[in-house]
Amino acid sequence: MRVLLIKTSSMGDLIHTLPALTDAGKAIPGIRFDWMSEDSFSEIPQWHPLVDRVIPVALRRWRKAWFSKETRSALRDLRQTLNEQSYDLILDAQGLVKSAFLSMFAKGQHAGLDFRSAREPLAALFYRHRYNVNFYQHAVVRMRRLFSLALNYEMPASLPDFGIKREQFTAAASENYVVFLHGTTWPSKQWPEIYWKELARIAAQQGYRIKISGGSDEEVVRAERIAAGNPAVDLMPRLKIRQMAELLSGASAAVAVDTGFAHLAGAMNVPIVSIYGSTNPDYTGALGDSSILLRTDFPCSPCLSRICTYREPSAVTPACYATLPPEKVWGEVMNIVIPA
Repeated sequence: MRVLLIKTSSMGDLIHTLPALTDAGKAIPGIRFDWMSEDSFSEIPQWHPLVDRVIPVALRRWRKAWFSKETRSALRDLRQTLNEQSYDLILDAQGLVKSAFLSMFAKGQHAGLDFRSAREPLAALFYRHRYNVNFYQHAVVRMRRLFSLALNYEMPASLPDFGIKREQFTAAASENYVVFLHGTTWPSKQWPEIYWKELARIAAQQGYRIKISGGSDEEVVRAERIAAGNPAVDLMPRLKIRQMAELLSGASAAVAVDTGFAHLAGAMNVPIVSIYGSTNPDYTGALGDSSILLRTDFPCSPCLSRICTYREPSAVTPACYATLPPEKVWGEVMNIVIPA
């Protein structure tokens, strides 16, 4: 059986989908997947053993100029590529109108979330088979449920298996180090900078080196400030996804905010402590065999707001993170690296 999976972005969403492929492979012998993914994340599907081909798209770029010559040419090429293969099932796991539209380029039975479950209900108009999946559960569970319904097997009760082997990456030089994953898009998800600096000091005092990088100019500057004055901190260059996977593969542990690379670390079973303030780890927490999810204990958390609106006096901003100081975070790192 051959399935075309459409799950284009973001990094965390793609990683959340991997266990569903593993489930399908155990339930349906011989099943294989082609995966349509945003080109910037196209490495991730290649790491799962059931994916034969990744079909890159550039929706984030195309949507800025749908009617440009370049976009029209790219869409023609995509249609031609998809017409080369007939599929037993075309599964749109993104649930957006744009992803449903792209699914129509392929030949086969179309399936996806129903009107009540899709992020954009109108997307369901494009599917022949529609499935209801409760939105108020972890994204990994949602994907596993969707696949089990669309492919007609019992969803397993086992823990998620992401299918990514840590050993497939070339680890960094042998040393005890912790990776700090501080970069995230929402200001409200950023753990205070002074806390990162203090955590680096504690880690160094315990004999660990610290690896830190940044994916944007702003994040690079923040990483430089965190590293300043601490000789145990290695300021890394900007890392692509595979390079970050290689760095994580050799780490003793990682500490992260709610960011895509946290999900990658969890999927690789790297010991990781993830910090959640404005977002809810019940729905999007970084899962893995060696993952600890820390949530703030604050009246307005999780607020699900990009910008913190709390205006009372506080030692740090966002204020909710005062309930997760560096000493507490490092204690959890030690619990997961050296279980009590």
